Amino acid sequence: MPGARLTPTAEVARFPGAVSPARRHRPALSQRETWQPWVRRLGLAALAAIPAAFWAVFFVWPVATLVARGFTADGAWDWSGFGELLAKPRTWRLVGRTVGQAAAATAICAVAAVPIASLLYRRSFRGRGFLRALLTMPFALPSVVVGLAFRALLGSGGGLGFLGIEEGFWAVLPALVFFNVGLMARVVGTFWSSLDQRSEQAARCLGAGPWRALATVTLPALIPALAAGSSLVFLFCATAFAPVLILGGSSYTTVETEIYLQTAQLLDLRSAAVLSVVQMAVVAIALWFGAAARRKRERALKRSGGDRSGQLPLPRPGPTDWPSALVTALAALLISLPLANLVYRSLRTGTGLGLGNYLALGDPNRAGLPYSLAQAAGRSVLIALLAGTLALALGLAVAVVLSRRPRAPAAKRAQGLFDSLLMAPLGVSAVTVGFGFLITLNRPPLNLRTSFWLIPLAQALVALPLVVRTVLPVLRSIDPRLRQAAAVLGAAPWRVFASVDLMMVRRAVAVAAAYAFAVSVGEFGATAFLARPDTTTLPVAIYKLLGRPGVDNLGLALAGAVTLATITVIAMALAESGGRTCQADRQLGQRSERRSAK
Repeated sequence: MPGARLTPTAEVARFPGAVSPARRHRPALSQRETWQPWVRRLGLAALAAIPAAFWAVFFVWPVATLVARGFTADGAWDWSGFGELLAKPRTWRLVGRTVGQAAAATAICAVAAVPIASLLYRRSFRGRGFLRALLTMPFALPSVVVGLAFRALLGSGGGLGFLGIEEGFWAVLPALVFFNVGLMARVVGTFWSSLDQRSEQAARCLGAGPWRALATVTLPALIPALAAGSSLVFLFCATAFAPVLILGGSSYTTVETEIYLQTAQLLDLRSAAVLSVVQMAVVAIALWFGAAARRKRERALKRSGGDRSGQLPLPRPGPTDWPSALVTALAALLISLPLANLVYRSLRTGTGLGLGNYLALGDPNRAGLPYSLAQAAGRSVLIALLAGTLALALGLAVAVVLSRRPRAPAAKRAQGLFDSLLMAPLGVSAVTVGFGFLITLNRPPLNLRTSFWLIPLAQALVALPLVVRTVLPVLRSIDPRLRQAAAVLGAAPWRVFASVDLMMVRRAVAVAAAYAFAVSVGEFGATAFLARPDTTTLPVAIYKLLGRPGVDNLGLALAGAVTLATITVIAMALAESGGRTCQADRQLGQRSERRSAK
C-alpha cells in the first residue's frame, strides 16, 4: 500500500538476509531482563533492612525488655508483680480514671465534630480556610504548651480563674478536647466530603426535612468515620502525659503519669513495667477498633466512589446551619482563649506589660537552672533537626519499599506485615518508649545513657511513622509507566529512582521533614525520661520551671512556651502549604493511573 509504514518484519521480508533489529538486540535485552529484577529485589531488601534494624534495636528491644521486666524477678519468671499490682484498689482507680477521661473527651469531640464538619466541609463561605486551620492547629502544638496555657487560664490571675477548676479532672478534660476536636472534625469532614450526595438529595426530594435526612441518611453513613476518629482520639487521650502532669495536680494521676512517677520519683521499675504492660493492652484494644473502623470507612468510600465529580458545588450557609455555626464558634473560642491568654500572661511583668520575660530567656541566672531557656531552645532545634533528618531518611526507605506492588501473594502479605510492624510505635506511648530506652540502652553492647544521640534516636522513632504516612501516598500515585519508560531508555534501577521517584516525591519529602521537625521539637514524653542538664530541651525546661515557686519563674515559663509554640506553628505552616501541593500532585497521579487503567 503506498505510504504505508512497514514493520521490522516487513522490512526483513523485503530484504532477504537482513537481520531484524528486534532479533539483533534480543540477547542483550534477555540478559538485562535476567539480572535487573534481582538487582531491584536486592535493592529493596537493603532498603528494608536498614529501617527494620533501627526498629528492632530501638523499639522491639526496649519494649520487649520492659515487658519482660514485669514478668520476671531475679532472672526467673514471676507473675506475682501483676497479682500484687492488680490487687490494689489504686491500680483500678488509675485505669478507670484513664479510660474515663479518654471516653469523656472522645464523646465530646465526636458530638462536636458532626456540626463542625457540616459547616467547614459541606458549606462554602469566606473564612472557611482560616477556621479549618485554627481548629486543627492545637493538634500540632507541643503538649507542654497546651498544659501551661490551660494552667495560666484556669489558675489564679487567669481569665477563668474564678471557676475554681485549676486542677483535677475538670481542668484536664477541656485541654484534651482542645487537642483533639479539630482532629475529629477533620477525619469526619474529609470522609463526609467524599461521600456521594445523591442519597441525601433523594431523601430531600422525597419530602424529608434537613434534620430527618441528616438523622436517617447522613449519620448512618458517617458511622465508619466517627468510629475511626473516635479510636484515634481515645488513644491520644488515654496516653496524654503533659496535660495530666501539669493540670492534674498531686491527687489526679493516670496510668501514663503513674509510670513516670514510679520511675522518676519512687524508683519502682517493676511496678512501672507492669503498668506499661497494662497500658499497652488498653492501647492495643483501641488500635484494633481503629483498624476495623478504618477498613469499614475504606469500604464505604469504595461503594460511594470517593469522587465528588459531577456533584453540585457546595452551597452557602443557610438558616438551618445555625447549630453548626454555634458549635463551631464555641470550638473556635475554646481554642483561641487559652492561646490569647498565654500570650497576654507572657507579656505581663511586675511593672506592667512588656517584653521583660522574653528578654530574660537568655539569662541563666533568672531561671535558676544551669542553662538559659534560649540555650534550651537552641538545643531543641538542633535535636529536632537531627531527629527529623534521621526519621526522613528511614521513612523514605520504608515508603519506597511499601510503594512497590508485588504480584506474589506471599510478597503482598510480607509487605503488609512490614508496614504494620513499623507503624507499631504509633500505638505505644512516648513515656513507654523513654522508659524502655532508660532500662536497655545503659549498658553494653549498646551503652548510650550518656550519649547526646539518645534523645534524637527516641524522637526519630516517634516521628518515623508520620514521615512514612506523608510520603507513601505520593509514591504510590506515581504512574508506573514513567519508571518503565526510563528503564526502556537504558536507565539503571538507581537512576530510575533518582530521576523519577525522587523528582516526583520531593515536595512530599519537604512536607514530611517539616512534620518530623514539628513533632520532635515539642516532644516531651520520652525526652522527660532521657534528658540530662546538657541535653535538656525547651519543653523539659518549661516543665522544670513550673515546679519552682515565684511569679518570675512562671512568666519565664510562659515566654518559653510562646517561643516553642511559635517555632512549631511556623514548621506546621510550611508543612501545610506544601501539603496542599502534594495533595494536588497525588490527585493528578491518581487520575493519570485511572486513565491508563481504562
